[in-house]
Amino acid sequence: MNTTSVPANTRDNAAKVSFASMIGSAVESYDFFIYGTAAAAWFGKIFFHTQEPIVGILAAFATLAVGFLMRPFGGYLAGHFGDRYGRKTVLFWSLLAMGGATVLIGALPTYEQAGVLAPILLILLRMIQGIGFGAEWGGAVLMAFEHAPVKKRGFYGAVPQLGIPLGLLLANGSFLLSAALFEGDWVWRMPFLISFVMVAIGIFIRMQVAESPEFEKAKADKQIVLQPALEVIRRDWRTIVKIMGLRLAETGGYYITTSFMLSYVVLAEITDTRHVLWGTLIGSALGLGSHLLYGALSDKVGRRPIFLIGAIFTILFGIPMFMLINTGAVMMVIVAVALSLLFSHDPIFAVESSWFSEQFPANVRSSGISLGYNGASVVAGLLPFIATGVYGMVGWIGPAVMFSLLGVISTWVAFNTRETAPVKVGEPSLPASSTSTAPTV
Repeated sequence: MNTTSVPANTRDNAAKVSFASMIGSAVESYDFFIYGTAAAAWFGKIFFHTQEPIVGILAAFATLAVGFLMRPFGGYLAGHFGDRYGRKTVLFWSLLAMGGATVLIGALPTYEQAGVLAPILLILLRMIQGIGFGAEWGGAVLMAFEHAPVKKRGFYGAVPQLGIPLGLLLANGSFLLSAALFEGDWVWRMPFLISFVMVAIGIFIRMQVAESPEFEKAKADKQIVLQPALEVIRRDWRTIVKIMGLRLAETGGYYITTSFMLSYVVLAEITDTRHVLWGTLIGSALGLGSHLLYGALSDKVGRRPIFLIGAIFTILFGIPMFMLINTGAVMMVIVAVALSLLFSHDPIFAVESSWFSEQFPANVRSSGISLGYNGASVVAGLLPFIATGVYGMVGWIGPAVMFSLLGVISTWVAFNTRETAPVKVGEPSLPASSTSTAPTV
C-alpha cells in the first residue's frame, strides 16, 4: 500500500482539515494545561490540606502525573479504534471525555468542604483527562498529515501542533484574566468551567471535515488490521521505543520549563509566578509562527536536522536557563522561559507529527504513533514531581542537569532514527515492516 497512490480528489482541503485538527488540539491542550498551572499554584493547599509548601506541591504534582500515566491507555484505545474505525471517530470521543472531566474539576468541592473525597474525585477526573488527551494527538495529526500533499506534510503536520502553544496561551491567559476579575476559589475554577464552551466549538468544527483518505483506502483494500495496536507492538516495537526517546527532550523539557518552574520560583523565593506565566505566554505566542516555520523547513532540509536544533539546544540550555531564572530579574525570567519554548520545544514538536507518522504504514499508523507519543508522557508526567524532590536535595543544579540529560537522550536517538522527508529520500516509501501480512477484516 503506497501512500502516494491515494487519489487527490478523495482528500478534503488540507488547510481546512489542518485548521480543524488544530482547533480541537488547542481545546484539549487548554484543558490539560490548566490542570498543570492549577496544580502548581493552588491544588496543594486546596485539595491536600497541608501547611508545608513543598509537600503540597509534591502531592499536587503526583496527581498531575496520574494524568500522564493514563495517557498510554488513551493512546492504545485511540490507536486501536483509529485504525479500525477511523481517525474522525476518535477525535469526537477524546474531546468529549477531556472536556467533560475538565468542567467537573472546576465544580469539585475542596478538602475543607468534602474531606478526603475531594482529592479522590480530583484523581479520578485527572485519570479521565489523561485518557482523553492520550487519545487526542494521534487522530489530530493523522487527519492533517494524511490529507496533505506528500511534499508538504511537514508543514501541514505542524499545523495541529499549534494547538499545544495555543492551548497553553489560552490556559495561562485565562488564569491571568481570572485573577484580575475574580477572587478566592473562583480564580482557579473559572478557567475549568469555561471549557464547556470551547469543547462545544471544537466538536462542531471537527465534525465538518471528511475522514482520512488513507484510512478509507485501507478499508476499501481490506487492509484493516483486527488488532492494530497489538500488531504494531509485535512488529514495530523498536520504532515505538525510539519515538519515546525522541520525545523526552520536547515533552520532559516542556514540563520542567512550565509546570515545575512555577513552583521553583516560589520555593526558592525568586520571583512571582506571574513572571513565569508571562514568559510562557510570550513563548507560546511566538510558537504559533515558529512551528509553521520549522515544519516547512523540514520539507526542505529533512526532519532530522530541524529536530536536532531543539535536541541540542536542550543540552546546552539547562544550566543557563536556571541561571537566568535565578537572577530574579523579571525580564531574565521571561526571556529564559520563552527561549526554552522557542528553541528547545518548538523545533522538535513541529516535526514530530510528520516524522513519527512516516515511520509506520497507514493500517497501523494511528496505533504506532499514539503508543510511542504517549509512552514518553509517562516519564514526562513524573518529571515535575522528580524535579521538585531533586531540588529539595541538591538545589537548582539538579533540575538543570535533568533538563540537559533529556536533550542528550533525544539527540542520540535522533541519530539512530531513519530520515523520511521526501527531499532526503525521494518519494516516501513504506517502512520495511509494512510488507508483512497482518490479519485483516
